[in-house]
Amino acid sequence: MIACVDSPVGRLTLTEKDGAITGLEWRDEDATPDTDLMRQAARELAAYFAGNRTSFTLPLAPRGSEFQQQFYRALCAIPFGETRTYGDLAAELGVSAQAIGQACGANPIPILIPCHRVLSSTGLGGFSGAGGIETKVALLKLEGAASLLI
Repeated sequence: MIACVDSPVGRLTLTEKDGAITGLEWRDEDATPDTDLMRQAARELAAYFAGNRTSFTLPLAPRGSEFQQQFYRALCAIPFGETRTYGDLAAELGVSAQAIGQACGANPIPILIPCHRVLSSTGLGGFSGAGGIETKVALLKLEGAASLLI
């Protein structure tokens, strides 16, 4: 089941399976939210982009290895408006910063699992969503983390 929502960072396509969100992609599909979960996701994303929501309550089921599952939990623990570095997460999870960067790029549910909150030690790092770094900057500004970018 998919549903699309418009956002300030582009049209987002959500995927639902077995009562949980399993994906968020920048794709221009034409599918209205027609399940309770998809309507809830559309409402929560709209509130987030309007500046009225700082966390999500949606059930998430990202695919991935045990390491990736630990990584997704670590990302979700980063508070709204705050950031961590690849090195911070690498030390926390006992892996290399490169492994953290690769896991960020493979995140199947960006925004909801906030990989945009992970920066390099010397700058922004990358972002796999449409628009790349510009989208990452927009998300960080939305969360009030713009002072980190100056």
